[in-house]
Amino acid sequence: MALRGARTISVLTVGAVTTVMAALTPVTAFAAGDPLQQYAQQQLRWERCDTGQPAALECAKVKVPLDYSAPGGRKIDLAISRIKAGSAKERHGVLLMNPGGPGVQGLTMPAEMEPLLSAEVRERFDLVGFDPRGVGQSSPIGCDLTGDEQSFQHPYTARTFAKDVARARTVAEKCQAKAGDVLPHITTRNTARDMDVVRAALGEKKISYFGYSYGTYLGAVYTQMFPQRSDRFVLDSALDPALAWRGMFRGWPAGAELAFTRWTEWAAARNATYGLGATPAEVRKTYWELIARADRTPVPTEGGALSGGAIRSAYNAFVHVETVTPWIVALKAAAEGGPPVPTASAVPDSAPVRSAEAGAFGADVPADNQTAGTWAVFCGDTRSWPRDPGQYRRDAIRDRAKYPLAGDLGANIQPCAFWKSAGSEPATVVSNDVNALIVQNQWDPQATLAMAQGMRRALHGARMITVADGEGHGVVVAGPSCADAGVTRYLTTGRLPAKDLTCEG
Repeated sequence: MALRGARTISVLTVGAVTTVMAALTPVTAFAAGDPLQQYAQQQLRWERCDTGQPAALECAKVKVPLDYSAPGGRKIDLAISRIKAGSAKERHGVLLMNPGGPGVQGLTMPAEMEPLLSAEVRERFDLVGFDPRGVGQSSPIGCDLTGDEQSFQHPYTARTFAKDVARARTVAEKCQAKAGDVLPHITTRNTARDMDVVRAALGEKKISYFGYSYGTYLGAVYTQMFPQRSDRFVLDSALDPALAWRGMFRGWPAGAELAFTRWTEWAAARNATYGLGATPAEVRKTYWELIARADRTPVPTEGGALSGGAIRSAYNAFVHVETVTPWIVALKAAAEGGPPVPTASAVPDSAPVRSAEAGAFGADVPADNQTAGTWAVFCGDTRSWPRDPGQYRRDAIRDRAKYPLAGDLGANIQPCAFWKSAGSEPATVVSNDVNALIVQNQWDPQATLAMAQGMRRALHGARMITVADGEGHGVVVAGPSCADAGVTRYLTTGRLPAKDLTCEG
């Protein structure tokens, strides 16, 4: 997923400029008599996107059915964008893209990804982005959520659990009141169906795909639903489809503990510099003393005081040993009476690709659109979320005992406990032989190595390239790495490595 990020994609809207009409009626778009054939025959009106984006980036709207069980009914707009392939002679097809989330806007992704892909890939593919249904310029939803209601993880305590339950219930009720007629249709399966309509409207028999974080799950679901239309799929920082979605929340703490242990070893080896302890056990003790002190008296920072639970919620940062350590040192000093932690010392985030700022796509996009889209998918994809608040309490206590750093953060109650439209379809079971290439950092805090290995098991025809000691959430999206050559080879030739690989750097 891409709930947090370090870089903001710039603003993009459709401008009123000269248009290009494209009436595409491919006879192979859908089977004869398929009611979706009407969507393959729609005219795409391509326009130059608004200022601030490369001139080569074009935008259009595609009509898709809100309810795929009634394709002749209500229609919604899906906003798409593209940068055309650099060589008409070498062109292979379209490379559809998704930047994660769920709930993340993707219109600018072609412009973001173009400099990260090799010249050979850019010659062969139209880079196509889109805002998923309910997000950004694709018929956006909102729930009128407050800032506190948009937070995702809360530490469990007996004292605050009733407040956590009330918050989760309020989020679900607000979303039902504001978007209840649409919520059952904001799911991964329907987004995959939208992708297939885009494929048909573009006149393509197959699509290739690049998905990041949650986008890897979306891509895997597409290959399961439309295997005959799946070409070359690259999945960057993969999630285990068997964990969608509560299992993913509860899976993060296991990876966090591994990263935390690695960090204590790193910091102990550099005790002369940081003074956190001469052994991993001493570093661990120093950290937990800081947490206990912060729970009694929140640590002052220039951005506001932090409780121990708030500090623990930054558990993703422990994969970045060189940057998290000075932050811990500054927190310790502030907790012991030193100056407040400066904003410049804030712990860095992990995700290099993210959405635009809330509301940046125009006044018609609700400020809480990303959060609303996130919960719509997480809660609507599956029926696996418990309905009993007591189950979350018991799981939070159990998981905290097993994974002290973040077990309760992953297991505590969420709005899905009260979501009325949860599981409108059965969750997708991913198990197929479609070719795909998974690229993965060994130390990814959000799509952990164990999760990527789960995706690898589900996609029997895939191969996986693991970046040894790679840190952070994202491989290709984060810039040059040893996996790039394998990605280029696969996208340009369709050939996967003969076996799973591990590379350095």
